[in-house]
Parts: sequence; C-alpha cells; structure tokens
Amino acid sequence: MKNKIWLIIILLAATGLTVQAQDTARTRGHRWDAAGKADKMSDKLYRELDLSKDQRKAIYDINEDIARKRDAAKKDSSLTPRQRMQVYQQLDADRNRRFREVLSTSQYKKWNDWELMKKGDMEKKMDRKQEKKEARKPAHG
Repeated sequence: MKNKIWLIIILLAATGLTVQAQDTARTRGHRWDAAGKADKMSDKLYRELDLSKDQRKAIYDINEDIARKRDAAKKDSSLTPRQRMQVYQQLDADRNRRFREVLSTSQYKKWNDWELMKKGDMEKKMDRKQEKKEARKPAHG
C-alpha cells in the first residue's frame, strides 16, 4: 500500500513538472520582447566579432531599435504581407547601414558574410519545404 502511494505521489510530481516545463517553453518560445531579442543577437555578435565595450553598447541599441520597429510592423494589421516584407527589408538595410558605422571593416565583412550564410541556409530550408509541399500534391491527369 505504501509503495502505491509513493508511486502516485511520484507520478503526480512528474506530471506537474512536465506541465510546468511545457508552460515555460511556451512562454519562452519566440515571444521575446525587443530588449530580449537585442540582447540575444548582441551577445552573439559580441562573441563572434570581438566587439569593444562601446561597440557592444552601440550594437545593442541598434538591435533593440530594429527589433521594436519590426515588432510594431508585425502587429500592424493595416499592412499587407507584401508591405510588411518591404518594411522588414528596409529595417535590415537600416541595420546594415548603422552597423557599418560602428564596426571595423573586417568586423563588418565577417558579420555580412555570416548574414549571407544565414540567408542561404534559410533559402535552402524554404526550397526543401516547397519541394515537400509539391510532393504531397496529388497528380492531376
């Protein structure tokens, strides 16, 4: 009888931890605020580009500003998807321009190469997704 009670207690505790972990994962997800997004991206750039303290602050400020504007565009229901994509492209161009003012030539090149690689990876991922989608379509004939 004692063993059954302990088993039930352990199962209840495990279930509670699982639910708590799922809730935590759900809230963390991709719903970071602008400061969190800027912090994450800036930390990565700090490590990859060996930024000075002043550069790190400037890069953080740029990233936070861009993230806020991007979030505002995402929430703006008056924008069509095409317009939203144009806003995102303008924000990316603005970030590039502002980064060029803060980073050294070699740091900017390294960052730009990294961005190009990420875009290439994203395009490959989108291509694979499109191929899978087309493979699922029934053949008309």
